Amino acid sequence: MSRGRPIKALSVVGARPNFIKAAPIAEALARHPAGFAHTLVHTGQHYDPRMSDTFFADLNLPRPRHDLGVGSGSHAQQTAAVMTAIEPVLRAEAPDVVIVVGDVNSTLAAALTAKKLGLAVAHVEAGLRSHDRSMPEEINRRCVDAISDDLFTPDRLAGDALRSEGVPDARIHFVGNVMIDALMAHRPAARALALHRRLGLAALSYATLTLHRPSNVDDAEQLTTLLAAIRDAADGLPVVFPVHPRTRARIEALPQRSFASTPGGPDIFLMEPLGYLELLSLNDSARIIITDSGGLQEEATALGVPCVTVRDSTERPVTIRQGTNRLAGATPEGVRRGVRSALADRRGPRAQPEHWDGRAAHRIADVLASRYGGSP
Repeated sequence: MSRGRPIKALSVVGARPNFIKAAPIAEALARHPAGFAHTLVHTGQHYDPRMSDTFFADLNLPRPRHDLGVGSGSHAQQTAAVMTAIEPVLRAEAPDVVIVVGDVNSTLAAALTAKKLGLAVAHVEAGLRSHDRSMPEEINRRCVDAISDDLFTPDRLAGDALRSEGVPDARIHFVGNVMIDALMAHRPAARALALHRRLGLAALSYATLTLHRPSNVDDAEQLTTLLAAIRDAADGLPVVFPVHPRTRARIEALPQRSFASTPGGPDIFLMEPLGYLELLSLNDSARIIITDSGGLQEEATALGVPCVTVRDSTERPVTIRQGTNRLAGATPEGVRRGVRSALADRRGPRAQPEHWDGRAAHRIADVLASRYGGSP
């Protein structure tokens, strides 16, 4: 039987990947016959308009009812600031379930605060494991999974990881990947942008590069050798690099730089950060994608674009199994091998992981309706 009122769901977002994952969920909840009263809370972890505001417009994401404006800080400072700011919001809203997505500090802070208030927590993108505890994201995702009531997994491997940690099957829901929901919904609009043409590039004639992880960009020598290795291995292929603000600060501090001033040159071209549709447009026509981002590994798999991951481990092993992604490590030799291997690989449609079909958010809504609404 139905509970006679809408299910009160509260979603927390704070950083760029959260917005992409929250948008399909918000749409699915709005359309679900069980009826949801959905509230969106933005912690302000990403406060630069280029990293936040454009995503609300690109993804048709409703404006948040609450904007906490916590800003930057150390991991401890940021987590504590979100916990302090979100507690009165959770008390006032009194949701039936708090939905957290991904593995950023906002996700951990919201989950901890909700559980201490006795609220149910649902974690979207649960069970991902890099097994590298030096990564703050790995600590966040393990902690959130340990206290969540419902764990929505993007692939079968994630479910296996949770079971190996003792999570009961009743709490695990294999729904698929909401990142792919967003990609499939917005790919036609992204293609229509044809950003590569605006940059004077032909389709399949360039590489896309993103780097932002501290282990890759905070040390000047490491950053310099990585960029040199990427440029050399590209062998004349232009590398288009939309630069995260913190990465740009590191690059501008380098004593010597060798970058082209135009995207058509056989070098690395630095751009301002791109909105969701712009980056999707750029990636959709790229020959290869070089990244240290977890989300772009998944997008590359969905797009059929060979991907090189500049890390020693990945929490998206399904992309390795699909054959679209290669783990290059973070040494110049590994990166050169990875880029050259990717350039030799074919680009085009491939079989997708199970449930990467654009329906993950609808499955999440169905589970939440059953768990918190009393409907079948």
